Amino acid sequence: MTRALIVVDVQNDFCEGGSLAVAGGVQVATEVSALLQRWQQRLPDAPDYSHAVATKDHHIDPGAHWSSEPDFVDSWPVHCEVGTVGEEFHPNLDPGPFDAIFRKGEHAAAYSGFEGVDVDGVPLAQWLRERQVSAVDICGIATDYCVRATALDAVAQGFTTRVLPQLCAGVAPATTAAALEEMTGAGVLLG
Repeated sequence: MTRALIVVDVQNDFCEGGSLAVAGGVQVATEVSALLQRWQQRLPDAPDYSHAVATKDHHIDPGAHWSSEPDFVDSWPVHCEVGTVGEEFHPNLDPGPFDAIFRKGEHAAAYSGFEGVDVDGVPLAQWLRERQVSAVDICGIATDYCVRATALDAVAQGFTTRVLPQLCAGVAPATTAAALEEMTGAGVLLG
C-alpha cells in the first residue's frame, strides 16, 4: 500500500492571531512540521509516506462564503485572501517537504482538498493516482470543516483514509466530535 500525507490548510488565518483562528492551530503547525522533518530525514520513528502534500484556502472572491456578518456555518469573515499574510502557511510549518500544494476556493467556498489543484491545474485525486497512492493520512485545520470534507472525499474517491486527530485542531468540541463520528461512519480510520 502506497500512503501519502495530506496536510490541510495550516495557514496563518486559521491559527491563533488570524482572522478565523482555531485554538491549537499553532501547535498543529509545529507538530506537523516536526513529523515532516522526521519523515524527510527517514528517522526510525518516521511514517512511511511516499509523498507529502498540502492544501490551502486560496480565496480571491469566494462570493457569499465571505461576509461582514458571518453565520459561521455557510459564511465566514474574510480569510486566506490571495496576496495577504493570512493566506500563507503558518511560519511554524516548513513547506519545504511538500511535493505539491493544492489551492482551492478562488471564486467559491471550497472545504475539501480534493477541490484543489496544483500549479499545473492537476486535481488532488488525479495527482495521487498518477503516483500510485492508494492510502492517505490527513491532518490539519479544522477537524470539523476542511479536514472532515477532505477525509470524506478521500473515502469517496476510493482511498484508504486515516485522519490523525492529534495533528488536527477543531473549531468547537461538539462539531469536532460530530465530524469524527461522521468520518468513522463513512469508513475513515482514526490513528
